[in-house]
Amino acid sequence: MALPLPVSLSPSKVSSFTDCALAFRFSAIDRLPEPPSLPAFRGTLVHAALERLMCLPAADRTPEAAQACLTEALAACQGDEELVALELDEAGTAQLEADARALVERYFRLEDPRTITPIGIELKLELELDGIRLRGIIDRLELDEAGELVVTDYKTGRAPSEQQEQQRLAGVSFYSLLCERLFGRRPARVQLLYLADPVAIISTPSDRSTRGVERRLAAIWSAVERACEREDFRPNPSRLCDWCGFKAYCPSFGGDIALADAHRRQLEQAAEGADAPVSGDTLQPA
Repeated sequence: MALPLPVSLSPSKVSSFTDCALAFRFSAIDRLPEPPSLPAFRGTLVHAALERLMCLPAADRTPEAAQACLTEALAACQGDEELVALELDEAGTAQLEADARALVERYFRLEDPRTITPIGIELKLELELDGIRLRGIIDRLELDEAGELVVTDYKTGRAPSEQQEQQRLAGVSFYSLLCERLFGRRPARVQLLYLADPVAIISTPSDRSTRGVERRLAAIWSAVERACEREDFRPNPSRLCDWCGFKAYCPSFGGDIALADAHRRQLEQAAEGADAPVSGDTLQPA
């Protein structure tokens, strides 16, 4: 029986499918929960601080205010399920805060937020393009000095090599396409702000690049359709496997895809409030 198609494509799903089709299946189709990740939570924390900063009047967006915004974000996340699941001790919690504060401080080496004119923060966009439901959340949509749109995405990991830059820009190019179709205006530029280095990677969308994004999305969606129809999502072992939470299901690591099937059924039954247990043992990753 064919697997169900995902309801939409987003930049993260596109990246997941191109990195490893099997991991894409586990996350986007089976919707299996992943273990908490310290880097991911730190990124969420920094994003929350910068979101708060950009909501302040322009003149108030100082380094001191940014650190105060991070303090607010830290207070707001206390008791968060993901943070609790990380099981950080006092030293680990202190290190998390120190690393987040360093990233927020480095942000100011990339730009002066007092000069930014944001028109959308954590902006959710969605449209249907040639039968494909596209969704995305833009960290920041702004107007430049000429009144043109600019798409900005914050990154808390390390900047990619020159060979990987175009792959990383695919996400903001996706957002550029959404803006053009929804607002009737192509952004003047799209940019990735890598806070850890810190470095900015900037690109100017064009007719050619926009057509390229459309063709790429159509090709990826066709590949997803074929994989679902054939139930054929293959692993792609790489260095990314070091951070993958699905190894217990992955044949490349001695795992069994049947465990993922059983876990998915358990989640579906729990969501439906079913009382009947899944036959066999409770099958979840160790």
